[in-house]
Amino acid sequence: MVSELAPWVKTGGLGEVAATLPAALRALGVDVRVLVPGYPAVLHALPHAGAAADFPHLGGVLPRALLRAAETPAGIPLFVVECPQLYTRPGGLYQDNNGVDWPDNHLRFGLLSRVAAAIASGVDEIGWRPAIVHCHDWQTGLAPAYLHYHAPHAARTVCSIHNVAYQGVFPPRTLQELGLPPQAFAINGVEYHGKLSFLKAGIQYADRLTTVSPTYAREIQTEAFGFGLDGLLRSRADVLCGILNGIDTRRWNPATDDYLVQRYDGSCVESKVANKSALQRRVRLPVTDDVPLLGVLSRFTHQKGLDLLLDVAQKVIRQPAQIVVLGEGEKALAAKFMALARAHRERCAAVIRFDEPLAHLIEAGADIFVMPSRYEPCGLNQMYSLRYGTPPVVRATGGLADTVVDCNERTVQEGTANGFVFEEPTPAALLKALDRAVTTWRDRVAWRRLQRNGMRMDFGWEASALRYRDLYRALI
Repeated sequence: MVSELAPWVKTGGLGEVAATLPAALRALGVDVRVLVPGYPAVLHALPHAGAAADFPHLGGVLPRALLRAAETPAGIPLFVVECPQLYTRPGGLYQDNNGVDWPDNHLRFGLLSRVAAAIASGVDEIGWRPAIVHCHDWQTGLAPAYLHYHAPHAARTVCSIHNVAYQGVFPPRTLQELGLPPQAFAINGVEYHGKLSFLKAGIQYADRLTTVSPTYAREIQTEAFGFGLDGLLRSRADVLCGILNGIDTRRWNPATDDYLVQRYDGSCVESKVANKSALQRRVRLPVTDDVPLLGVLSRFTHQKGLDLLLDVAQKVIRQPAQIVVLGEGEKALAAKFMALARAHRERCAAVIRFDEPLAHLIEAGADIFVMPSRYEPCGLNQMYSLRYGTPPVVRATGGLADTVVDCNERTVQEGTANGFVFEEPTPAALLKALDRAVTTWRDRVAWRRLQRNGMRMDFGWEASALRYRDLYRALI
């Protein structure tokens, strides 16, 4: 059960995981189905989805919902919660066109959670009943609570935390609207500082908890990274584990990528330079291989640490180096990157939008990938970069710490170095790591070795899917 599903609706890694993890589980023999809201893009992509069940009343003020059945592009059985009054509207998945949260988000995702609990309790029309309900992030966090209060023995539950900073917090009156009993509004229930928290509900009531990387599982149990839920997470540490996300190795593969002007693999990584030239032409930077090209693909948020890059950008481009940035998000950050690009047209380019073909070309055409996140539960772009022979510069946090091995004398000798890691989220620490990366790039023999180390790594879903399968088996 998830609120996003690539390729139709996604805001980040969550949608990618929802599309790829079920396919990996299916390959291991797990009978998995995906439940998603009936956004217009989903229903438009599934014109032949048939009616599977009708839910006229699920408690509180939750509206009527029709359940439709279809399949994902990977052939995974899919259930879609159709409720036009909640899901058919302009704007984003969680916010309107002005970036303001939808005021009825508690109903939109409460309905999703309630339908999941109903399916787990048994729906004759479906003819299928799950042994485990797997929830992802706050949008689905009420499902374990609904099962706890309405059908405590119907199914076991797993709650995966993709980003603990987003908690789905709403006024206390929403408890009654959502059809939860008064006793749920307690410190050992859904109550959180006088309000109702979807994510706290998932953490409190799920049988098992996972995060999207081992390091992040440890980090969220600390005050610095727990966003107020660290105490509860420490109390449930015995059922919490970190399982690293995988990536779609078919779609992100430089040997088969249709978005590239020249495909390549670890045996011919020098062919990568054709994509660098194509990228430079695409973003109107001077075409040259005499300076390193730094690539950034990111949402513009405080979490991603792009302000740190802005603080050192002029020093970086004077090395000399080029920078290309692709992303969208906070308008103030975007405006600063646009201003930087206007002031340094020969050295910097900024594209403020989502552009899938350009994203692939940046992964392939950049020499160095920059990801200075203040915190990063897992991260996917650093794994794409390693696969594309683009050594990343990252901060030592979350999944970045679990996937990128700093290039130093010891790791070079061991043959494990694949990027550059810095510790403190400061401009000075980032600049020092970027300086090390640029210096290493100038040694083409050392750089090729670093590239191939990263390209040899396996970031597919198989190993992680096995861990989820074992977790499910342990539960049932």
